[in-house]
Amino acid sequence: MRFDRLDALRGLAMVWMALFHFAFDLNHYGLLDPRQNFYRDPFWTVQRSFILSGFLFCAGAALAVALDAGQSWPRFWRRWAQVAGCALLVSIGSAFMFPKSWIGFGVLHGIAVMLVIARLAAPLRGWLWMLGAMAISLPMQVQHPFFDQAWTHWTGLVTRKPITEDWVPVLPWLGVMLWGLAAGQWAMVQRRHWLAGPLPRLLQPLAVLGRWSLSFYMLHQPVLIGGILAARMLK
Repeated sequence: MRFDRLDALRGLAMVWMALFHFAFDLNHYGLLDPRQNFYRDPFWTVQRSFILSGFLFCAGAALAVALDAGQSWPRFWRRWAQVAGCALLVSIGSAFMFPKSWIGFGVLHGIAVMLVIARLAAPLRGWLWMLGAMAISLPMQVQHPFFDQAWTHWTGLVTRKPITEDWVPVLPWLGVMLWGLAAGQWAMVQRRHWLAGPLPRLLQPLAVLGRWSLSFYMLHQPVLIGGILAARMLK
């Protein structure tokens, strides 16, 4: 079962992400004046946090909807394999474009790990709010050089951010997904109409985009970069 309102919310996050990446690509190819610092300027870093939070919250809520519909473990693993496979492709593609800062544990890698944890934690229901808060606060309290290594920085308990184009560690971001899961579970019981209600026709394209979020994520950057390079060649 699909819930257009939830899909539209995820679609809105995808549109914001695409606009953010378009600006990043223009800056990367020297087409923004003045040149922007996407790694330190709060104007861009805060946007990234909001986009990522929206996407992860929707992923948690979507998991709640799927579980309410009786999603089996085999079906879960089929969807999980798609996410993990795309994460691998992102790593390979980024290694060609950014050989010194390729993506080893980006948003899709993080989602793949977090989905498994959230699926196992789903029966805790109301306790998910507290677990989410703990996940968000833990990396603020615990950091150790051991986790700065390439094979451990996925935890998020680092003393310094790794050099990479995208990094979405399990902590603190698991907390956002758990909150989305908890909110989705609550809504399915107490306010199901919030998700199942009708969507204005004007917003239907966002719902369609939200249903194909993984495909859109994988295709939007090649399309944007290809368009920019083609425009430069024509000019």
